Amino acid sequence: MKRIKDKIFSIALIFIVLFVFNSKVIANGLYIGTSTVDITPELPVALDGQMHLRIAEKIETPLEANIVVIESRSNSEKNEVVIFISCDLVAIPLEIIESVKLEVKKIAPEIDVNNIVMNATHTHTGPVVRFGLYAIPKIGVTQIKDYHTFFSKKTAKAVKEAWDSRKPGSVTWGLGFARIGHNRRATYIDNSAKMYGQTDIPEFQSIEGSEDQNVQTLFFWNQKGDLIATAINVACPSQEVEHKTVINADYWHPLRQKLRKRFNPQLSVLGWIGASGDQSPHLMYGKAADERMRKLREIDRLDEISRRILSAVEDTYEVVQTERQNYVPIIHRIEEVTLPMRIVTNSEYESSKKEILKIETQLKEDPKAIEQLFRRLNSFEGDVIKRYEKQKNNLPIYKTQIHVVKIGDIVICTNPFELFTEYGIAMQARSKALQTFVIQLSGPGTYLPTEKAVKGGHYSAIIQSTLVGPDGGQLLVDETVDFINELF
Repeated sequence: MKRIKDKIFSIALIFIVLFVFNSKVIANGLYIGTSTVDITPELPVALDGQMHLRIAEKIETPLEANIVVIESRSNSEKNEVVIFISCDLVAIPLEIIESVKLEVKKIAPEIDVNNIVMNATHTHTGPVVRFGLYAIPKIGVTQIKDYHTFFSKKTAKAVKEAWDSRKPGSVTWGLGFARIGHNRRATYIDNSAKMYGQTDIPEFQSIEGSEDQNVQTLFFWNQKGDLIATAINVACPSQEVEHKTVINADYWHPLRQKLRKRFNPQLSVLGWIGASGDQSPHLMYGKAADERMRKLREIDRLDEISRRILSAVEDTYEVVQTERQNYVPIIHRIEEVTLPMRIVTNSEYESSKKEILKIETQLKEDPKAIEQLFRRLNSFEGDVIKRYEKQKNNLPIYKTQIHVVKIGDIVICTNPFELFTEYGIAMQARSKALQTFVIQLSGPGTYLPTEKAVKGGHYSAIIQSTLVGPDGGQLLVDETVDFINELF
């Protein structure tokens, strides 16, 4: 009897060993590569993000592009790859995306450049990367095309470095919380709204929209157990020091310094800005109390913001670090989405024509107003007029590419807009994933406001600020959620 039991036990043990072995063979082995590159421009340089021309002649912090290559390998399926590039820029114009891909093809033809996912942290103290917005002096200032070339070559080289450094690793993810972003649109008793509107007046009614205080984090380790990269998703653009005329990576710089001191001097940090077209780090109320607390701590606002994010990341790390996964499936989908463009009304068209007449009159009185004329004609009012003329023939559409990446039971989805936060919350709420990381400004970026914001008006919700309206925003949510849920 004992021999029979021993034989049964031996056979069962063999089956268990074979099952485990075969599971490892068909499972997805995770390979990770990382790099970081300085993308600080040569001075003097024009700065992007504000309504007027600024020329920086000082570097307060370096600007970085952080790269993480993630590859799942399997004996039974083709390898799946995604290459994340997070940049201290205001946006990612299509020219930059194509230029980086072209450079990568030149130096690393083995890389499928369609797997590259780029995003901007939306610093307003980085170089101008978008054409047609500012009258940049032709001499003595770094030109946009020259910076594109500089950026593309350095970033492509860093992509190859990350690709060549791929080694077996592990990953996990987690959720924390910190109050970083604040809805920056105030509403009033007359149903109007205003970006950065006063809140300490009798007419103030409420803050217009939602806020998302999630701090979602991915952690990546090498085989030795060193943390080599992290991706941090916060619904707040990096524009605390947007008023300055210097090069500055905003709150991501002190945060990266703190993270590298805490975990690894070579840590790659992907800064993923969540849906936050109507958010900023600027306080809309409670400023005096915040200032008092900072004075007691003897820190500035950048340190306060980075302190809060670091605390959330460290807290998450302590909880999830024992859940490292070496074998995790990755699915990377690239989808083209066609959205209806926002229609220019007759009244909006007439209003833009009147504004241009005003500008032309001002120009005659003050020829130095050429820079303001250039910007408004090409970027604001003139664009509205062009769109109105085009839509007479066809209903305009906006085609864009989005990425959906499934890693285990979480998902990452991108969009090119400054997407109002309520859309990002809808994606997270309707997604079947355990966690849904929404990354905006994975492209050129224009505001995409809610219906409530359009009714309230003002900058970020008016026709001059937007190419796609609320109907397009809802369609973007629906299609993104469908793509996500098909993976589950």
